[in-house]
Amino acid sequence: MAKKSTPVDSGRSKGAKAAKAGKSGAVAGGKGGKPLTVATNRKARHNYRILDTVEAGIALVGTEVKALRQGKASLVDAFATIDDGEVWLRNLHIPEYAQGTWTNHAPRRVRKLLLHRGEIDSLMGKVRDGNNTLVPLSLYFADGRMKVELALATGKQDYDKRQDIKRRTEEREATRELGRRIKGIKG
Repeated sequence: MAKKSTPVDSGRSKGAKAAKAGKSGAVAGGKGGKPLTVATNRKARHNYRILDTVEAGIALVGTEVKALRQGKASLVDAFATIDDGEVWLRNLHIPEYAQGTWTNHAPRRVRKLLLHRGEIDSLMGKVRDGNNTLVPLSLYFADGRMKVELALATGKQDYDKRQDIKRRTEEREATRELGRRIKGIKG
């Protein structure tokens, strides 16, 4: 009886191969997987008081997506503006893709954020009325698509930052003292 030969690669995707091997097919950031965070803006929560957050899609070119899949991005100086009824993300740094050719993207180009018209109008009214700004908090892959967590925020003064630091240390000391008392009673 002749033995059937099987092809080396049957053309299945990585998820299908992993499922056949008994592994979970859900890839982080892929469809059905948990969101994969690429970059966070940690200074935003220190420098701004966050009033509201919204999730927005982002229009990217191919080499930008590939660079983001490698986990390379910086939100340090990034901010969003609303021009002519469209939301634009400025100063987001996505380095050039290492294996890219002449089709590589510009690292700090202006990128369009994808929101519903009602969300844009709401944000436009809030930004225009008060002393508010739009700041990106994080970049992540959700269901295989790149998303931006965008915050409506107002800037903090130095005394606000000092008050926050003081409040956090007081809370930390209170929980420490509570832990000591509980250990003292039980121990």
